[in-house]
Amino acid sequence: MRTIRIALVQTNPLVGDLAGNRDRIIDAIGQAKKLDADIVAFPELAVTGYPPEDLLLKPQFVKDNLRTLKEIGKATTGITAIVGFVDTDKHIYNAAAVLDSGKHVYTYHKILLPNYGVFDEYRYFKPGTRYPVLLVNDAAVGISICEDIWFDHGPTGVQARAGAEVVININASPYHKGRGNERLQMLTDRARENKVNITYTNMVGGQDELVFDGHSLVIDKKGVLIAAGSQFEEDLIAVDIPVSGQPHIVPLKERGKILGSRPGSIDYVTLAKKATGKKPLLPLRKPEKPLMVCEEVHNALVLGTRDYLYKNGFTTAVIGLSGGIDSSVVAAVAVEALGSKQVTGVFMPSPYSSKESEEDAYALAENLGITILTIPIDQPFDGFLNALRPVFAETATDVTEENLQARTRGNILMALSNKFGWIVLTTGNKSEMSVGYATLYGDMAGGFAVIKDVPKTMVYEVAECCNRIAGRIVIPKRVMTKAPTAELRPDQKDTDALPPYEELDPILKAYVEDDRTFDEILAMGFDRKTVERVIRLVDKSEYKRRQAPPGIKITPRALGRDRRFPITNRYKSY
Repeated sequence: MRTIRIALVQTNPLVGDLAGNRDRIIDAIGQAKKLDADIVAFPELAVTGYPPEDLLLKPQFVKDNLRTLKEIGKATTGITAIVGFVDTDKHIYNAAAVLDSGKHVYTYHKILLPNYGVFDEYRYFKPGTRYPVLLVNDAAVGISICEDIWFDHGPTGVQARAGAEVVININASPYHKGRGNERLQMLTDRARENKVNITYTNMVGGQDELVFDGHSLVIDKKGVLIAAGSQFEEDLIAVDIPVSGQPHIVPLKERGKILGSRPGSIDYVTLAKKATGKKPLLPLRKPEKPLMVCEEVHNALVLGTRDYLYKNGFTTAVIGLSGGIDSSVVAAVAVEALGSKQVTGVFMPSPYSSKESEEDAYALAENLGITILTIPIDQPFDGFLNALRPVFAETATDVTEENLQARTRGNILMALSNKFGWIVLTTGNKSEMSVGYATLYGDMAGGFAVIKDVPKTMVYEVAECCNRIAGRIVIPKRVMTKAPTAELRPDQKDTDALPPYEELDPILKAYVEDDRTFDEILAMGFDRKTVERVIRLVDKSEYKRRQAPPGIKITPRALGRDRRFPITNRYKSY
């Protein structure tokens, strides 16, 4: 049996760190050589990091990325490397370099460019029109980039009909819950319909609001998953894929039939022979048991928090601890991301804070092994009230005084941040952010919003998961069972202002994530006035969300780059 050995490298690049990314790639090429790999594949835009966004509009950045690619090429003696980079002529392209035996022998330009959700590739790139088939050690191998493989009319079918037995697809595919199953089903379909083996190399790591989860996959031509990389970790896997040893090259005059109406060409690229001494087949790494959804979300939050802080030069964080579920989950995630000595909690009681809240905040801090400070807000809050009393003299007490408490706490946290260099991690969840149940310059003040895209009902699931993963009680049980409250007035509960979260979250998912119409949401069994109110709150709170710190994308449609809703807007969806 003839085989080709392909190594898939899940690397964690840093956008713009060309030298650092180069070193990671060269190091992994060395590891692949030790495994006698014929080809080593890196993620999409591995040289620049993904997404480079408007760095792509800087000509010097593009030139520097090309210079870096040349340096990487020198390390490819005796091996072929597929490396994502930015190519340019009159336009710029999302590209994959074929580096072979020290030379840059071919460049593939991504053909299908995503332009939805978090993707803006038509803003920067021009699509390619050439379909390569690499001939390496008597094996025919197609290459493509991310979106290219998601559609049955993409390059995979062309390359398979042109003789490719293996398609190497390189990716920067962001995580959201359920994405792993979507990828596996898509790759299974693509492999079966084209009778081709597929290797799917994915990036790993956090980049601003995105988390890349790795989980690279190898699918055989029958659609069977035969190997997988780790989730949320850097990894290198190598797989021996059976090939015929007699690649079929389609005559030039017949290639047009394969292309059909597509512009461009099918290119056969003969690569240098690799050393083919008898090498025993590598043991297949069996795919690990899939993580539970809450475990995936938990791991994504930890990785996203760790990378956001470290990649931006922060090593320590501060969190306002209320004794509630949201701040408890954020603190637990922060400790896993940074370590207990790098996290400080601050309990800021007011006259409305309960004894139970203080006990739960301190129990959490003890369980996590973090320092906790108590800074009462009575005095600064009274100072604000005294300063405003002449102006407020003829008015009744209302939400203004409640928000002043939140803003007092925000000022305290930001003062600690300024003094000690701690980044403030905010604690608002997606349910609250959706309906505007948050205070500008108060609980929204901070540098990173860890659970910004986690619905309240899922926050409870993640809390349970934190305890299960730790193998002990980290988040106190009472935190998970008591009624949510902001404690900004006597006997306050979240349900005073909002529907119960078990009702609110499905409405929010239908409206924000699924784009269901008003009538469709009513048909799900919800009360008309409740749905009207929720939609109204979501739409009118856009101005708040635009001023919120970035946070980790967890759902298919996050409240950020995913959902671009006009602030100034009179359209009503009900």
